[in-house]
Amino acid sequence: MSQALYRKWRPQTWEAVVGQPHVISTLRNALAAGRVAHAYLFAGPRGTGKTTTARLLAKAVNCLDEDLSARPCGKCEPCLAVSQGRFLDLIEIDAASNTSVDDVRDLRDKINFAPNQGRYKVYIIDEVHMLSTAAFNALLKTLEEPPPHAIFILATTEAHKIPATVLSRCQRHEFRRIPLQEIVALLTQMSAEEGIQAEPEALTLIARQSTGAMRDAISLLDQLASTGKKITLEMAQNVLGAAASQSVLAVVEALLARQAGTGLDRIHEALDGGSDARQLARQIVDYLRDVLLIKLGDVKQVDGTAEVKALMEQHARQLSANELLRLIRIFNYSAGEARNAWQPSLPLELAFVEALESLAEGGSASSGSSGQELPRAPSKAVVSLPAATGATPSAGETSSETPPESSSGDAQANKRLAEAWPQILHLVRQHSQSAYATLNSSTSRSLHGDNLTLGFASNLLKGKMERPENLNLLQSALKQFFEREFIIRCVVDTTRRDSIPQGVDEDGMVAAALRDLGGELVDIN
Repeated sequence: MSQALYRKWRPQTWEAVVGQPHVISTLRNALAAGRVAHAYLFAGPRGTGKTTTARLLAKAVNCLDEDLSARPCGKCEPCLAVSQGRFLDLIEIDAASNTSVDDVRDLRDKINFAPNQGRYKVYIIDEVHMLSTAAFNALLKTLEEPPPHAIFILATTEAHKIPATVLSRCQRHEFRRIPLQEIVALLTQMSAEEGIQAEPEALTLIARQSTGAMRDAISLLDQLASTGKKITLEMAQNVLGAAASQSVLAVVEALLARQAGTGLDRIHEALDGGSDARQLARQIVDYLRDVLLIKLGDVKQVDGTAEVKALMEQHARQLSANELLRLIRIFNYSAGEARNAWQPSLPLELAFVEALESLAEGGSASSGSSGQELPRAPSKAVVSLPAATGATPSAGETSSETPPESSSGDAQANKRLAEAWPQILHLVRQHSQSAYATLNSSTSRSLHGDNLTLGFASNLLKGKMERPENLNLLQSALKQFFEREFIIRCVVDTTRRDSIPQGVDEDGMVAAALRDLGGELVDIN
């Protein structure tokens, strides 16, 4: 059986550890000075070298080389035994499967025995945050007063879950995600030495997909190399699910053409064909993100074939940066919502309808854009809300009064509101995901003097926004940009919900989207 690449290429020296110079230099200096701590905490994302560094430290403290700065030498018996996995004084414990207090008590009972082969007994406890509270309490005394021959190295991806009493007894080292360039460099070296043919663009895609985890990057390369063929960008995209699938392209095309029925059909076809709703939403987000990067002139960050990049450039010309930002937020939110939805496809369907409405607000997406924001659509009729009584009109009741003529000051304020809206949404989202989702579903926003009117597609959404906690969050966010308070009015926009067109099932998804979520039916196939 061939050895996995990530095990074969596990660093055996300090110099071979990639992307963690701040940790390695600190440990090497401490070893050279003979100042070895009795307990360490290695915290950071998965695949960034925590366990590898722990094993190197175990080697170094037991190395027989007389030059302290040269440890581990990799040649003496303790070094070789650690490398070959036969060093009896290196005990690795998986806290995920040894969580009980009895497991820690068993460790505590055995720790007082002298080392068998080396100078120190080194205990590496991986995913230490998985220990129970009782187990942590049992470990405390040992960490505080360990025998002189024992060293603990605790590794975790979630340091915030470890009790402060444990943290205070450890020397803490933070591991960082590994930079893209360093991952690509190692993958290139690895490919050359392993005889793997790979396009540089494919290796860059693998590095990006690993999100800073070297182990993940090497495992992905190993997976792609197992085919025995040259690793091309197109092959890597298909295997890793990073390619812009025909389903994604079809949904985006329907979105730009304002074809509600066609877009929902393409979503259903993809899901019926075995696609996962969350994964499809993520792929749409990834595609729109690449379009945005091209829009902003950052083509180097986009991985794609020449044909796909050409299509992205075409879509970048059709959409403004603000429209792309709104679409990305909408579909990104649906990717998270699909996890808990009773009907997995529902968040994605609603996201598509909301995206159509968002484009309708921003102007015609198909009319073209040279990078400037498209003109906004004319203001919609909104429900009047009497200021004196605070009465809430019923759904279907619209204002018959002619709206006051906007002053130049109102025009400037509305322009500033449009520019600041993404940041206002961001501020609200930091405090409440629910308030953000409700506010993001507003169909219109209009400033007139000290009055801010928000339009919503249904009484349900309007009622959610009128909750005091949601209004307070919005008021606070607005104050950061305008340095004054507004009278916030929530109204129902019913001007286009009077009837369901013929050919549309009144109890179906499309009808619900039209009636309750602000959708607009452009085409029926």
